[in-house]
Amino acid sequence: MGTPDFAVPALNALNESPHLIQAVVTVPDKQQGRGRRERPSAVKSAALECNLPILQPEKLTDPDFIDRLRAYAPDVIVVVAFRILPEAVFTLPKYGSFNLHASLLPKYRGAAPIHWALLNGDSETGLTTFFLKRRVDTGNIIKQAKTPILPEDNLHTLYAKLCNMGAGLVLETTNLIAGGTAVAGEQDNSLASPAPKVTSETRLIHFDESAEQCHNRVRAFAPKPGAYTYRDGGLLKILSTRKVKGQGTPGTIIQIAEDSFTVACHEDALEIISIQPESKKVMDVASYLRGYPIETGETLG
Repeated sequence: MGTPDFAVPALNALNESPHLIQAVVTVPDKQQGRGRRERPSAVKSAALECNLPILQPEKLTDPDFIDRLRAYAPDVIVVVAFRILPEAVFTLPKYGSFNLHASLLPKYRGAAPIHWALLNGDSETGLTTFFLKRRVDTGNIIKQAKTPILPEDNLHTLYAKLCNMGAGLVLETTNLIAGGTAVAGEQDNSLASPAPKVTSETRLIHFDESAEQCHNRVRAFAPKPGAYTYRDGGLLKILSTRKVKGQGTPGTIIQIAEDSFTVACHEDALEIISIQPESKKVMDVASYLRGYPIETGETLG
């Protein structure tokens, strides 16, 4: 069960293994674009390429859907980046249901663990497989895998790294369950931290924070959907930055170079390298300055 491209490597790994995928469950097709054409999820597209049966229930509590699952008599349900399963679904398989989560649980329970690891400037993150239970992300841990977060990592690179790691961890976990050697340990709830769904407010850069905090906010949303500020009332996405020495009133442009400009923060300063003006394409700052000249002393935000 899965939806986005994050789940596709795990699906392919299972399909290429000795295990039998009886069915793939994903979200209904969504209308997108000007023509409102229906587009399948990344998981559905992958399942079609593998010639696998596909279920797309509107509601996971639909009795007909649950009856179809029951008819498969599955040994296990594997969940990667999907919806919250009702108890009637995750308790249905003989050996239970497990989920792949993009953090080292109990750290970062919630919808956006990769974003929050970057937002908080963590130097390490990883993946966890755990058996589902009623409370979200609280089930007993089966396996974990760690990876460093490099200084140059952003949302795109860390997402890709964890996506590829996830396929191996899902297959390893499935092998353990199939071999009867899976040992699951309880989470320490006292160490839990939240990773709630990100909002537009989460993406807003606050220059009255330190340059490091502002830089981490940029990393956490680059290249999409992008952290942002405002210039002359228009939204300005900031996609690549460096922390540098500097001081001034937070939000004030204190230096302009040929291919960057620097904004003062509460502590140190942020050198802006690539941006995206509202309703425009992504561009480097050198290109931006040719069309949108700025002056020192100007304030963003």
